[in-house]
Amino acid sequence: MYERILVATDGSELSQLAVHSAIDLALLMQAELVAIKVVRRDPTGYFEGSVLLDQADADRLGEQFNVEAQRVVDAVKATADARGVKNTRAVVVQSELVSEAIIETASLHHCDLIVMASHGRRGVQRLLMGSETLQVLTHSRIPVLVLR
Repeated sequence: MYERILVATDGSELSQLAVHSAIDLALLMQAELVAIKVVRRDPTGYFEGSVLLDQADADRLGEQFNVEAQRVVDAVKATADARGVKNTRAVVVQSELVSEAIIETASLHHCDLIVMASHGRRGVQRLLMGSETLQVLTHSRIPVLVLR
């Protein structure tokens, strides 16, 4: 039914549920797997305490984010490979729009399913932060499996 599955992860415990479910589904369907982690492109808007970061610190922070993101998707790939998934790709994408990056990557890699976790934010936090999962559900042209 599915030939290539994209799983979005942020490295959190909840996203690990999505990773394990995507691996199980890929094995069941004999599908390929694409693991993605999106990293914000420009960390200069991040605050350390109450001080805006200078460019050198922002560059260092951005590099740390990229290294950590690569570690997360490489771990997904290693787990999928060890379990016998026939082909797994580990992808790190830099973007300010997480949901858009997930959808574009799914299209670029010809995925026919997106698997991701719901973070279950409620109330004011959901209004302020929005929901990347909701944006993917709303704008994706392929099926999206959301795990809680």
